[in-house]
Amino acid sequence: MAGTTNSSTHPLLPPTTEDDPVAWLRLLRSRRVGPATFHRLLGEHGTAEAALAALPEVARAAGVEEYRPCPAGVAEAELAAGRKAGARLLLHGRPGYPAALMDLADAPPALWALGDTELLARSALALVGARNASSLGLRMARALARDLGAAGQVIVSGLARGVDAAVHEAALEHGTVAVMAGGVDVLYPSENAALARRIEAAGLRLSEQPMGAVPRARHFPARNRIISGLARGVIVVEAAARSGSLITARTALDQGRDVLAVPGHPFDARAAGCNALIRDGAPLVRSAEDVLETLQTPAEPRLPLAPPEVSDPPGAPLPAKRAEGAARRDRATTAALHAEILSRLGPSPLAEDQLIRDLGTGADAVAPALLDLELDGRITRQPGGLLALS
Repeated sequence: MAGTTNSSTHPLLPPTTEDDPVAWLRLLRSRRVGPATFHRLLGEHGTAEAALAALPEVARAAGVEEYRPCPAGVAEAELAAGRKAGARLLLHGRPGYPAALMDLADAPPALWALGDTELLARSALALVGARNASSLGLRMARALARDLGAAGQVIVSGLARGVDAAVHEAALEHGTVAVMAGGVDVLYPSENAALARRIEAAGLRLSEQPMGAVPRARHFPARNRIISGLARGVIVVEAAARSGSLITARTALDQGRDVLAVPGHPFDARAAGCNALIRDGAPLVRSAEDVLETLQTPAEPRLPLAPPEVSDPPGAPLPAKRAEGAARRDRATTAALHAEILSRLGPSPLAEDQLIRDLGTGADAVAPALLDLELDGRITRQPGGLLALS
């Protein structure tokens, strides 16, 4: 099952100057500034310092009074904690940052890394699956990880119970990356603490969360986009019909990655998600050879998951600074657009590009309105360019 190409209408631009890491982290950790908003602000203002200076006015234009960016002391404390743990901070667009993530619209602006960052430059495959995996599922996961690792692939997974732990263990000799939902220094779940330390010594632990952050439920879908984004393809070993592994598979397709699946018995609920993926066109995996053969063969054209959208041409100029744009926009028109956006969103996520098509309004008008609503706390951005009501 081949993924669609990334559908963002907002190309990521590298910063125009070398920002101080403190300013970078301050902008990223500021209230209501997620990855997509971070990239937009950096693209509009050129540097993190300039974006921080503009942020209170941007928030005021969105109806948020007395907005204060993240204090410098918070960012400095995070950097100090990273140094103490021996972690390396990888900034988007800078040396050492994973090239595989650079094409993502919601690429993490910063990643903390503990271990061998050279693994990020190698070809990688992600293996994911059930936490309550069957014994056969775990055997299959270990065999795939071991054999794909021996074939030169770095194995990426999420350090969870079940399949994740099995593939990290089996791939440790050849190279494995554990993408964590909490801080890179927070060993979760506790039963995998010893494995996490071994990965730090012989592989790599990676996280976009601040040092010391305890994983929350909302962090796991965000973590999953990094797992799939780092990999050429995602192999799902066991997954129920509604599971985090299928979220990873969907995210992989949205990112243009391949998705493959191991079949299971029709009566086993833990295999329902994998069997559904295969039914819908995902290549069936019986061995590492199946994976390598599939990824060497160009995928057949498939119907896109959503109708094609009109994207900004490469190099298209981003909107003018928000503070200037807000003064020019008619307040009644802006309020009407805000209301129309809110009327089309609900608790179930909707792709930003689909929303723009539904509105019949240009992206250059919708994007500032979305930023207004996000800073006002009325909508949230989710991995894969999705939007939902807060």
